[in-house]
Amino acid sequence: MHAPAQLTAFAGKHKVAAGPLHAVARLLKEWVTRDPAAQILIFDDATGSQVDLNLHGSLEQVLQRLPQPRVETPAQEDQTPVPARTAGRPKLGVVAREITLLPRHWEWLATQPGGASVALRKLVEHAQRDNKAADEQRQAREAAYKFMSALAGDAAGFEEASRALFAGRQPAFLVCVQDWPADVREHVLRLAQRGWSDS
Repeated sequence: MHAPAQLTAFAGKHKVAAGPLHAVARLLKEWVTRDPAAQILIFDDATGSQVDLNLHGSLEQVLQRLPQPRVETPAQEDQTPVPARTAGRPKLGVVAREITLLPRHWEWLATQPGGASVALRKLVEHAQRDNKAADEQRQAREAAYKFMSALAGDAAGFEEASRALFAGRQPAFLVCVQDWPADVREHVLRLAQRGWSDS
């Protein structure tokens, strides 16, 4: 299971927990112990996607099922033996996958220093750097849309809010969501915050 960095949980239209995975799991386990019939939806703040947490059993069992946070140890305390260096290409952590290009693309890549793989990695890194702001805006809008579809899909102004969100029209979006339940409105505005252009 991928461990989201930050979660927010809702019971109906009310926010009941927010924070890192283990903290939210503790709070939600207490919540469902008090109210076993509670209908709780949990969202990954980075993507707006719903997250499933198995809250059955004791708190210890719930926590044991979760991915454990990585504990970084200082380099000087790392006792892992370093393998002897061998001849050949270093392991870069690259992942091989199939891509499809036109013949002229392959011909151009073949003429680049370092070959096709090096040229493609450079192109991707340049694109990531050049499109960072636009990518962050798109991801923020998508996260806000996923969340509001789950909790405000039947709310007045949802369609207009969706159009305003993806068009980057912040003032119109704010008008559309102003009458939504307070916790839902505040969370969708927080998710969408990075989705607005500075221009």
